Amino acid sequence: MIAPPILTNEEHRLAALHRTYLLDTPQEAAFDLITRLVARLCHTKIAAISLVDRDRQWFKSRYGFTLEETSRVISFCAHAIEDTELFEIPDASLDKRFWDNPLVVQAPKIRFYVGVPLYTADGYCLGTLCAIDDRPQTLSDRQRHHLLGLAKQVERHIHWRTAFLAQYPDSQTLVSPKEAAHQGPHCSLSVV
Repeated sequence: MIAPPILTNEEHRLAALHRTYLLDTPQEAAFDLITRLVARLCHTKIAAISLVDRDRQWFKSRYGFTLEETSRVISFCAHAIEDTELFEIPDASLDKRFWDNPLVVQAPKIRFYVGVPLYTADGYCLGTLCAIDDRPQTLSDRQRHHLLGLAKQVERHIHWRTAFLAQYPDSQTLVSPKEAAHQGPHCSLSVV
């Protein structure tokens, strides 16, 4: 297994990640909808929005698995954030970076992985929008095109969410209208 390298702008990237106030927050419907769409688009059992922190990757949204985080050392997404657009591994068991990775040789037995880096408005990579399966495959050009479009939607939501929380720092979470109805008048924002 080849561990992912540390990026040259790592300290600035981590500062940008922490400014988003995304780490260790509850799942949000806007992100969960996109991960479900990604799994369907890519015909995979797993999809996620991962955030690559100093020593871990943490999943803001996940579909098809229950892990909340993994070590950065075994993270496919930590490799993907080196690329600028799309990082695709048709069969991880045949790739020298991953063939002996615990996520390949043990559950979930990853074979296929594709990840699109997610960037802040000022150009720092936070993590990825990714799809994973236990069967080898390759995406079509159409699937790649739509996956890149969905990644842009995630970035827009992150930018909007970060700007809102910077303007209203007392807001701890963004909730759906259904959740807001249960929380009462102290809820600061509803998101569809």
